[in-house]
Amino acid sequence: MEISALLTSAGINISICIVLLSLYSILRKQPANYCVYFGRRLVCGGARRYDPFWYERFVPSPSWLVKAWETSEDELLAAAGLDAVVFLRMVIFSIRIFFIVAVICIAFVLPVNYYGQPMVHKEIHLESSEVFTIENLKEGSKWLWVHCLALYIITSAACLLLYFEYSTIAKMRLGHITGCASKPSQFTVLIRAIPWSSEQSYSDTLSKFFTNYYSSSYVSHQMVYHNGIIQRLLRDAERMCQTLKHVSPEINCKPSLRPCTFCGGPTATSSFHILSNEADSVKGMELGELTMTTTTTEQERSAAFVFFKTRYDALVVSEVLQSSNPMLWVTDLAPEPHDVYWKNLNIPYRQLWIRKIATLVGAVAFMFVFLIPVTFIQGLTQLVQLSHAFPFLRGILSKNFINQVITGYLPSVILILFFYAVPPLMMYFSALEGCISRSIRKKSACIKVLYFTIWNVFFVNILSGSVIRQLNVFSSVRDIPAQLARAVPTQAGFFMTYCFTSGWASLACEIMQPMALIWNLVAKVVTKNEDESYETLRFPYHTEIPRLLLFGLLGFTNSVIAPLILPFLLIYFFLAYLIYKNQILNVYITKYESGGQYWPIFHNTTIFSLILTQIIALGFFGLKLSTVASGFTIPLILLTLLFSEYCRQRFAPIFNKNPAQVLIDMDRADEISGKMEELHKKLHNVYSQIPLHSQKSSSKAECSNPFKKQELPDPEKLKPEEGDAIAKELWGFQGNESGQEHDTKS
Repeated sequence: MEISALLTSAGINISICIVLLSLYSILRKQPANYCVYFGRRLVCGGARRYDPFWYERFVPSPSWLVKAWETSEDELLAAAGLDAVVFLRMVIFSIRIFFIVAVICIAFVLPVNYYGQPMVHKEIHLESSEVFTIENLKEGSKWLWVHCLALYIITSAACLLLYFEYSTIAKMRLGHITGCASKPSQFTVLIRAIPWSSEQSYSDTLSKFFTNYYSSSYVSHQMVYHNGIIQRLLRDAERMCQTLKHVSPEINCKPSLRPCTFCGGPTATSSFHILSNEADSVKGMELGELTMTTTTTEQERSAAFVFFKTRYDALVVSEVLQSSNPMLWVTDLAPEPHDVYWKNLNIPYRQLWIRKIATLVGAVAFMFVFLIPVTFIQGLTQLVQLSHAFPFLRGILSKNFINQVITGYLPSVILILFFYAVPPLMMYFSALEGCISRSIRKKSACIKVLYFTIWNVFFVNILSGSVIRQLNVFSSVRDIPAQLARAVPTQAGFFMTYCFTSGWASLACEIMQPMALIWNLVAKVVTKNEDESYETLRFPYHTEIPRLLLFGLLGFTNSVIAPLILPFLLIYFFLAYLIYKNQILNVYITKYESGGQYWPIFHNTTIFSLILTQIIALGFFGLKLSTVASGFTIPLILLTLLFSEYCRQRFAPIFNKNPAQVLIDMDRADEISGKMEELHKKLHNVYSQIPLHSQKSSSKAECSNPFKKQELPDPEKLKPEEGDAIAKELWGFQGNESGQEHDTKS
């Protein structure tokens, strides 16, 4: 690929980014778009707003970047939880390591590649991208030691940073466990595969079992019921209640005169009668009565939540095999109430292994089906080679600008459009596996999307590009390093254009939220819906972590092979840090989290990227007949594997299990302070399948927000001159008492 095609793709994507970021800085100031760009703050802060007309609302300003930069990690942890902090630490790690890699490789490796052979160089924009790769070095070059030394420095820096990050995040996870002392999940065990008996119900069987074997620690249990018609009706009624709650009594509940449908005369009408107190609709019904009346008519399932006196008792029960038949009395630590995926608790446990095999087969089949569009995309990048077999392509290639757009910009755009179908499908596969919690489902989808992305974007592109270029495909395992070394430099141009499109442009689309913006526009303009209720979003870890790791893989594998990609990747990571931080603070809300369990995925994938980089470099050193560089690369691979195993033994168990020492200390502290009895009283009603208003209001109160008293949109501080005190009072969000009174009336 020529540098001119790369510059064309870069120019198009830079223009898209500038336009979208400028539009965002204007649209976020418009009062009608607050529910799109400040959803999390509106939900957590409970603030109201005024809508003044001020000219600065229509002027782009970058102060939201300053606000995102100034927000500390403690504020982020209080606002969005541990998963958000871990994700941003992934981005910070990428910035640090690729800053080191870019400095070393741009300063030393790139000049060696460019001047590797005696030749007359053209102007930069007319050069081929392969001139900047290691392919430009002649065989037996004495300058290959520069690449070997750079490889050692990159690996050492990456391992050192990984160790410190793993250690820090492990401490954060332990702090997350101890900091949530009132979590009911620490006292609760999920029991599945309860044996069926014709003489008694599942509840009686479970009560008899735990009274017999765990009489000293067993407290009570809550059965799981089939999702029947009553629960569906309750959900529909809840949606209707949420809709009616926002109707203004002053406007919509006054009697009015409307023409009669039959005679045309005026008819007195009245809107809904809105109760002054929401509790009036369920007068005389206690929480237990409402739960029993709705669930006793439903069918019990072979699963239940069992509550124990201490956290340590629950931990022991969850880890011990309960029966001589491992398919009965299966125990796991229960997820948080908001994290429970109730639908999958109805699945019989004996079906789970079949479901996992079926989803694995489906995911692999989809990966092979995806070979078709990837091969077509590679054909677009290799039109010069294909023109020898298809002469009609020469007319298209004769037009310079069209050639640059087709070969430089279009392939990455088409690949991204096809990839939009991947995350929803992988999330569906993860749900079919039978995950018991939403966080586990999202983590499973993240792993599937990661494998799919690395396979199709990296390996399939290399393989299909080699076939089109009529290179030898892998004939044996021994040839893999050499074949990868031949193929990776030829795809350096495509990887750079993919960085522009999937990296820069995707970040600009992420901050713009185009789908939410269009939906909000349709609701406000087309349907004339003035309701201020809206659905908050969850952060898409299952799509953003694989994208981050893919760019890390491309950065490592191209570092000593084709280092020209490194500055563009560094720009992407800087933008990702600011944009994702802004979105986490303003848009996405956290209702459940995994407790930092995404970090082992990031760590293991980074180690894989390092080892793959070393294998590719080993193959290239062999192709260039440098036995010294090849000999020094083999110990580096072994040392990286040893480091990975040490981290797996030292830190990984903390992310898989809760330490008994920490839980026992928490139990003793609660017993001394007298909080244990109070915690036991709250356990039974927390895991109710039927969401009641009292539970929802308490969960909403748990939404932490360090910006609660802050005006919105604070980053812009859209105020007039200091002398204009009247407009200064009008602008911004004000959490006034009238808003609270209005909510009470509703």
